[in-house]
Amino acid sequence: MTTAADSATSSTRRVGARRLFAGSGFRRLLASRLIAQWGDGVFQAGLGGAVLFNPERQADPAAVAAGLAVLLLPYSVIGPFAGALLDRWDRRRVLVVANLVRGALVLLTVAAVGSGMEGVPLYTGALLVMGVSRFVGAGLSAALPHVVDRDHLVEANALAATLGAAAAAVGGACAIGLRGVVGADNAGSALVTAVAVVGSVAAALVSAGFARGRLGPDECDEPSQTLVAVARGLGDGARAVATTPSVAAGFVALMAHRVVFGTSTLAGVLLMRYAFGDQGPFRAGMAGVGQAVAAGAAGMLVAAVVTAPLVNRVGRRTAVVSALLTAATAQLCVGLCLNLPMVVVATFFIAGGGQVVKLCVDAAVQQDVGDEVRGRVFALYDTLFNVMYVLAISLTAVVLPQNGYAPTLLVAVASVYLVGMAGYPLMDRRQGPRPRSDPPEAISPRP
Repeated sequence: MTTAADSATSSTRRVGARRLFAGSGFRRLLASRLIAQWGDGVFQAGLGGAVLFNPERQADPAAVAAGLAVLLLPYSVIGPFAGALLDRWDRRRVLVVANLVRGALVLLTVAAVGSGMEGVPLYTGALLVMGVSRFVGAGLSAALPHVVDRDHLVEANALAATLGAAAAAVGGACAIGLRGVVGADNAGSALVTAVAVVGSVAAALVSAGFARGRLGPDECDEPSQTLVAVARGLGDGARAVATTPSVAAGFVALMAHRVVFGTSTLAGVLLMRYAFGDQGPFRAGMAGVGQAVAAGAAGMLVAAVVTAPLVNRVGRRTAVVSALLTAATAQLCVGLCLNLPMVVVATFFIAGGGQVVKLCVDAAVQQDVGDEVRGRVFALYDTLFNVMYVLAISLTAVVLPQNGYAPTLLVAVASVYLVGMAGYPLMDRRQGPRPRSDPPEAISPRP
């Protein structure tokens, strides 16, 4: 009898980046992804600078929370619909048209930034841009099996996700650097944000190089009504999670992390804007946000390297609890010693610990959930992942002072990790003992 873990192992053969790049379809699809995510990085950093670090604007906790929610809500609201629609429409056309639409929406948002608009007009433009970006990202992911052999999908996903995250970070760095040259006022912020149009147009041109129908879908077996397909998919996903203890336990652990991470993010942005000053090599303001983002990215990269050997050595359950304990300790240190260097250093451990948890949850879904409902579980997973973050920053905005300096709150919120540390093994034990090691190939980031 073949187990899910055995299937994961047998269906994955490593071929190396050189063999993957030998395929022209993979190269083109990856190029489209990297260009698009570079543009996303430019847009997010440019808009973040315009709203949060513009001397002509004042950013209170509610404004920061609204900005962060705008950037993430599309991943929750549009994600489930994207899956249903992408199983009906030619994905090559979707990538071309969606990228061009995104470019046009970026220009509309740029006009709002340059004219000094605030509130609903600005956030509506940003929400539309990020919504279309989510549609593009989902299309790229859905198209991958059409340019890579099934046996190599895990490896291709890991490579695409890692390089895509790096491209977004480079885009953000480009925006921060350009901001230092053209200025931080409304005109300068508009110019920086406008550069994101280059990514949208270039990604559309690259995607247009595919033949019609090359990226699927091959057939459609979803209900004809999109809303019915979405509702049924989320319901099926919820039932699968409820009947799979390892996945349900992972959701508890990951949602606990997202609550803490959301609170810390909102506080960190306000601290960089109002409370902190430069301290040695550490910088406040937009540059400080960039340093914190870089520290978090480094922590996630380390997590991607160490998670598989850690799970092989101590088992998935111990790995998750250890990662939550590491993140909780770092969060406590931030609250007890609230200064600029501590925030940057702690971000490395909090983001890294959260990524270990996420990779373990990904592996649980990949191995323990049947293929016939796995996509629907991931749709529910992505929705909850971002909703919990937005909910956390929204609630935090109500109680956080304008300068973000709230050490008591930052200490108290670390206790949420205790919920994850207690709930994960408690729920996971319902499944009984499992082998101490999971296939290392299955523990890879998804795009």
